[in-house]
Amino acid sequence: MNIGILKEKTAGERRVGLTPSTTGTLIAQGHSVFIERGAGVKSFFEDEDYVQVGAKVIEGADELIGRTTLLVKVTPLDSYEYERLVPNQIVMGFMHMAVASESSVRETVDKKVTIIGYEIIEDDNGELPVLVPMSEIAGQVCVQSATHYLQGNQGGRGILVGGMPGVPPAAFVIAGAGVVGTEAARTALGLGAQVLVLDSDVVKLRRIDELFGKRVMTALATPFNVERAVKFADVFIGALLVHGEKAPILITREMLSTMKKGTVIVDVSIDQGGCIETSRPTSIDDPVFVEEGVIHYCVPYIPSVVSRTATRALSNVVLPFISEIAQNGVEDAVRRNPSLAKGVYFYKGRCTKPGLSQAFGVGYSLMEDILEGRDWVDDLTT
Repeated sequence: MNIGILKEKTAGERRVGLTPSTTGTLIAQGHSVFIERGAGVKSFFEDEDYVQVGAKVIEGADELIGRTTLLVKVTPLDSYEYERLVPNQIVMGFMHMAVASESSVRETVDKKVTIIGYEIIEDDNGELPVLVPMSEIAGQVCVQSATHYLQGNQGGRGILVGGMPGVPPAAFVIAGAGVVGTEAARTALGLGAQVLVLDSDVVKLRRIDELFGKRVMTALATPFNVERAVKFADVFIGALLVHGEKAPILITREMLSTMKKGTVIVDVSIDQGGCIETSRPTSIDDPVFVEEGVIHYCVPYIPSVVSRTATRALSNVVLPFISEIAQNGVEDAVRRNPSLAKGVYFYKGRCTKPGLSQAFGVGYSLMEDILEGRDWVDDLTT
């Protein structure tokens, strides 16, 4: 199969879809890999590194897209790239189709493109194997970023995270006890902060309690508890995830007005629309803005801050899925691998997620129905 690695165009994104090492593995399996010139340089992987393992460097996105069956990305395609997709192409990456544009969906449908989102590939245990390492990285980096902007010279409250004898440490409130929240709690606790984790799932809170031996406080994410927590937080980390859908709003603008001036909000959920009403996507080059005296850090794709580590971690977990598609074709691959099948947003132009179907007004069929040869569902009320 012809596999293409596109250069990321998203502002501030520094990762690349595959490392030279994983590229070499695919080539050794008999596949051809094309990479857009300069795709890896921001992660300190040079074009020559890819050439040495047998890849071919392509000058621009137009030619690369036209020559490949499977496109490997990190962040979603932009409008330019969507317009240049060819019929029956396969695209893999963190696609976040729940917040895609209508024009992107239309291009996907019209060209019968298959879209596979790394963020919704799910194993038998309900784990998200590709998202997990990126979430682990995001959990660590978001605490590092919050600590930086908590400094007085950055507009924050001027609080030392770990405190001093006789002076209390910073109060971190983390909404979401998933992978991001757990790693953020671990990192903040390691710096000496007071940590409170909120979640609506008691089982997840119990896991936090077991992991950290009562050193981290937990509470149900009821409106009452959230309203109380935002008032004393020095740092608030929003780490909510609803698989394949927009994140719910947890903090309203009205609640924001009750927060202390110089508090830092890190909205890790911004990739899925954000869980803070006042959030809007920022970039690594211009990462923060201030609303109601509260600093907002809303950088999508936080792992790109540590792009080399993140690229290597990502390549390790996506290689088996890419290899399976390249070896067997997309239909056999999703038939054999239920985890991969769950990652399909669109299969040959048809939506496989009812929520997306409703959001964009397109017909759908569940992936299991497609594989069994059952009819498409075109009536959105069905």
